[in-house]
Amino acid sequence: MYQRSVLDNKLRVLTSTMAHTQSVSMVICVGAGSRYESDELAGVSHFIEHLPFKGTESWPTARAVSEAIEGVGGVMNASTDREMTVFWCKVALLHYKTAFAVLMDMVLHSRLDPEDVEKEREVIQEELRMTYDQPSYRVDLLIDEAMWPDQAMGRDVGGTPETVAEIKQKDIREYMHQQYNPANTVVAVAGNVTHEEVVDMLAETTRNWKPLESLDWEPATDNVDGPLVKVERRHSDQTHLCLGVPGLSLTHPDRYAFNLMNTILGDGMSSRLFLNLREEQGLAYDVHSSSSNYRDTGALVVYCGVEPSKTNDAVKTIVKEFQGMHQAPSEQELNKAREYTKGGLLLRMEDTRAVASWLGAQELLQDSVRTPQEVVESLDAVTPADIARVAEKFLNDEKMRLAVVGPRGGVKALTGMLRF
Repeated sequence: MYQRSVLDNKLRVLTSTMAHTQSVSMVICVGAGSRYESDELAGVSHFIEHLPFKGTESWPTARAVSEAIEGVGGVMNASTDREMTVFWCKVALLHYKTAFAVLMDMVLHSRLDPEDVEKEREVIQEELRMTYDQPSYRVDLLIDEAMWPDQAMGRDVGGTPETVAEIKQKDIREYMHQQYNPANTVVAVAGNVTHEEVVDMLAETTRNWKPLESLDWEPATDNVDGPLVKVERRHSDQTHLCLGVPGLSLTHPDRYAFNLMNTILGDGMSSRLFLNLREEQGLAYDVHSSSSNYRDTGALVVYCGVEPSKTNDAVKTIVKEFQGMHQAPSEQELNKAREYTKGGLLLRMEDTRAVASWLGAQELLQDSVRTPQEVVESLDAVTPADIARVAEKFLNDEKMRLAVVGPRGGVKALTGMLRF
């Protein structure tokens, strides 16, 4: 499925030749995210992600950067999470060399103009304030604080308006110099190109890019005994709640059983939570669960939006469904979840950007890549007994965390509901 090379400067290059496609996608994954930041520099990774779009040495304005990609029908964007920052573009094969030159220039030679930095600071602060103002977003941040209190994992990736205000131009340059180095970066390319031509192009482009020792990420710790509840009162038409438990790392052998457990519980319109809370009881319009995996930890989180008067009923029902997962599902229910997961994965792998992202993220975070077929085989190996075993270990009342944003909800009463 892919080929891998390591350049002399320690830059890792992965490619997947997809001869049937007309597009080429390039993904640059950098080890820069909130887990690498000090409390004082919270949000600096996200701040930096915005700045290369404002201009580079060869494309000195935001318009020049945009037109080089979007002007030929391509798309480009970037994102920052806890563990990495990703820049990507997807263009027609005809234009891929120019697009790659732009994306590499953004990472290597961003102008970081002081005026642009100040303008973007205001944009980011407003973005953060908007997030805090929306209860459905705010509850996502609150559950992270409950899952990992007083840790980098529990912080907003964007920082706070206050920390962003204090990030200096010097901080940006120093952090970018340290983290944006080839030993801490992976470039992944997918499309109708050969591995050799991509490696040759990157070797030339990055010949003066020197490896450095980058900052390490902060390990996560489970430092809470028993259930934990966070409530933020505010006037709203709905109560927004998240009920979560700590999960598994990217490399844990039970992660596939854990993720299939999540699918059965709350992923999709045929999941247990959806059928119970929405279809049978009418407690919520939107209810779903999601699982996430990181380098050394993970999470399963249920989100639910309910009428304030139904908050307690919703929490009790979700807790009951957690307990119900301790009983092994039927082969039919497990197989349905398995085929749903496998089908989504395999369909995504027809897209060049999805393939490049698959390669780049795994290489950066795990130093290895599992192919889609290997993942399918691991999913096929999960048994109903595995689901019950993992559920009993993780979906228990000692590990539950609850976040509530809305007009109602008492901490003491809600804490008492987090018991089987």
